[in-house]
Amino acid sequence: MNNPLLQISNVTISAKKEGEWTPIVKGSNFALQQNEILGIVGESGSGKSVTSLAVMGLLPKGILQVTEGSIIFEGKSITMLSQKELMQLRGNDIAMIFQEPMSSLNPSLTCGYQVAEILKQHTTLSKKEIKQKVITLFEKVKLPNPDKIYNRYPHEISGGQKQRVMIAMAIACKPKILIADEPTTALDVTVQKDIITLLRELQQETKMSIIFISHDLSLVSGIADRVIVMYRGEIVEQGQTESIFNNPQHTYTKALINSRPSLDVRLKRLPTIQDFLLGKVKEEEITPGQRKKEHEKLYDKPPLLEVTNIEKEYISSAGIFGRNSKFKAVDGVSFKIYEGETLGLVGESGCGKSTLGNAILQLDKATAGKILYRGTDLTTLSPAKIRELRREIQIIFQDPYSSLNPKLTVGKAIMEPMKVHRLYKNDRERKQKTLEILNRVGLGEEHFNRYPHEFSGGQRQRIGIARTIALQPKLIVCDESVSALDISVQAQVLNLLNELKENFGFTYIFISHDLAVVKYMSDQVVVMNKGKIEEMNEADALYEHPQKEYTKKLIAAIPGK
Repeated sequence: MNNPLLQISNVTISAKKEGEWTPIVKGSNFALQQNEILGIVGESGSGKSVTSLAVMGLLPKGILQVTEGSIIFEGKSITMLSQKELMQLRGNDIAMIFQEPMSSLNPSLTCGYQVAEILKQHTTLSKKEIKQKVITLFEKVKLPNPDKIYNRYPHEISGGQKQRVMIAMAIACKPKILIADEPTTALDVTVQKDIITLLRELQQETKMSIIFISHDLSLVSGIADRVIVMYRGEIVEQGQTESIFNNPQHTYTKALINSRPSLDVRLKRLPTIQDFLLGKVKEEEITPGQRKKEHEKLYDKPPLLEVTNIEKEYISSAGIFGRNSKFKAVDGVSFKIYEGETLGLVGESGCGKSTLGNAILQLDKATAGKILYRGTDLTTLSPAKIRELRREIQIIFQDPYSSLNPKLTVGKAIMEPMKVHRLYKNDRERKQKTLEILNRVGLGEEHFNRYPHEFSGGQRQRIGIARTIALQPKLIVCDESVSALDISVQAQVLNLLNELKENFGFTYIFISHDLAVVKYMSDQVVVMNKGKIEEMNEADALYEHPQKEYTKKLIAAIPGK
């Protein structure tokens, strides 16, 4: 292929640490052809986002810099351009969609104004023409009611709609290259599929080239023509998408493909990246017979929790003279969960799954219905009695960092709930127990006196789990507790949750929008849609023979399916 649109030659990007420049991306070589979608895959810290920032000329001065090699776009060296030339290049020739649209959009400006700003900067169109162009762009990215969204603020639209506004902003000046950095990470599986389809359609229509960055290989397989796999700052493999998936050469690529829960085979333990790199992969399957026997034992006892006709209604006020309107976030939900069981709760954002979890935890009171825990109706308990029960019913949050006190060491954070619930005689005993728990979740005694900011995302999630199990609870609500993690870290955390369940007899309510993970973890799955239960069945049966159209749509949207 002749004359690539973008050529990265022997690029090394270094970070300044203690006065020294240390390479974090080493000797990268790849090209982006015209009218091509190139996927860059790798986990946090692999160097994929840093490489894309270098292409945009956005490396923070004095912290990161290209120390070797060249980045050539249409015959021009990006590293040699002035700030003025870079500003002209960005948005006009090379545009970027970021991972988190909420932090990329200005909350104090309307969506239409923010896209109009780009056109004002790079074109000579009149005010009226710019507005019409923005509305046309909103139509192109399939936003409903473009005229209304033009005047709305980011907080007034959904996550998927915010991401579409970002895409409209990125394609406003018809760039030659669009860099999409993890553009679907926080989105539901169906919205994720819509965004992928939209990007592919836009690319075919405009013939622009796309660099699609993700940590999810199966997601990239649905959009990219070619794939680059990065690991610890180096490109370990690159080639046509089909050959990378069907015949991966590097151990790391094989590990990335296999660390994700399979929809076809049920493994006792997920293989991790480390297992592959050390050559210690043991794939032990759980047969349907073994699973059936396990379930017969589980369901032979009375339920631990019984949810009957639970409703949660919110009243939204419409200003001084407007009528208040009622909205049912949870509408007549009933199910039972048994000791030692994992019940999967799945559905798109806004379906009511987290609201239901909060009602069970008594963090947000239900407006109707009963929640029987060991025969006691939680909805009738006094605040003092609920506080006592907090020890038995716990939660693991999605983002452990925001749920840990940054001023408390990890050891103190784990000991704190023990103190509140008067567990153990004194702090010496509590410390001993905390050290044991840290070991159980794969951390060491040396982590006791460290602070949350000193840990990676996966380690912080382990700390969150340690804090939860410190109280020896019976029922744990896992609310999107692995959705923000890399594939390999996710495998480690899921293995840990299953191991703890086996050893301590925990019962889980596992809330997630990732259907592959829910199927792997769950005994039974409840599918929620618009506050109601759409379908409920044993996990394998539900995935093999979905009854409802909504469930079929969710399963069909799983990446790589």
